[in-house]
Amino acid sequence: MPAMTSRRRLLALVLVLPAAAGAAEAPPAAPVEILDRAILAVMRAGRTASFGQRMQMLAPAVEVAYDLPFIVARAVGPRFAGFPPRMQAELLAVFTEFTVASYVANFDDYNGERFEILPQTRSVGSDEVVQTVLEQAGGEKLKLDYVMRRQAGGWKIIDVLLNGSISRVAVQRSDFRSLLGGGDAEPLIASLRGKVLRLTAGQKD
Repeated sequence: MPAMTSRRRLLALVLVLPAAAGAAEAPPAAPVEILDRAILAVMRAGRTASFGQRMQMLAPAVEVAYDLPFIVARAVGPRFAGFPPRMQAELLAVFTEFTVASYVANFDDYNGERFEILPQTRSVGSDEVVQTVLEQAGGEKLKLDYVMRRQAGGWKIIDVLLNGSISRVAVQRSDFRSLLGGGDAEPLIASLRGKVLRLTAGQKD
């Protein structure tokens, strides 16, 4: 399937699926469902599509499901607000690319895996946690919880908890700290660009 056709179909899914839930606001799990379906489509495409084509397939769902501006600002910490707007935009762009590339690299083939979204969410303040399970080949299960926050346009993912407790944003904040020691975003931008290049070349980061 040509990459552009796949992208158009995925964009249609992203734009139409929340509205299909009815006139009421889509539930917190709706963006997670969009993301899971897109990941499975990328996995099924596997090596029959190039890495870049699979990134194009997945990027719309990632950008719809995640509040990436919030996540990158939270991962960087208070100094993000002090970066010039051009640098903030550049950092957000490369962070988005890195997020998509990480998914494509880690979900690069399909062996019958399936995602299950558990029906009950749990509240953490005003946020909701959508609990999911990835059942892998051989029956092994991986627990992935998504912290959802209500935005003007609906619910968005603001963090992912591996096995229900390991915060992805907290891990990224720790990783970024040493690169931001000088108060400049350029080392972090360069590091993320390098990671994207390595992932694209088939090196797991």
